[in-house]
Amino acid sequence: VQLQASGGGLVQAGGSLRLSCESSRRTFSNNAVGWFRQAPGKEREFVATISWNGGITSFADSVKGRFSISRDRAKYTVTLQMNSLKPEDTAVYYCAASRYSIGATSPHTYVSWGQGTQVTVSS
Repeated sequence: VQLQASGGGLVQAGGSLRLSCESSRRTFSNNAVGWFRQAPGKEREFVATISWNGGITSFADSVKGRFSISRDRAKYTVTLQMNSLKPEDTAVYYCAASRYSIGATSPHTYVSWGQGTQVTVSS
């Protein structure tokens, strides 16, 4: 089962980007979806997650107040809106489908991963 992440790019500090994660109904319909990121030389870290129906969201402390997450169940998409971007947000961003209906912060609870999309924030 494949997930497709898109929307990455190069942006100046303070700018915004919107990442999208698309997949099939089988992947998305009853599962939480999470976003993770990995910078060069660093471990993959949790960014945000949204429950199966969009009612519960959770964010890493480093992005709270700047990022938001939403999902369109009819279109099987999850969107990560990133505002007030900082150079330290630079990383490859991955979306993943959880094995559960409510997402967790551990990447080990996610079973399907997209290929990643590069986000680069210049200072």
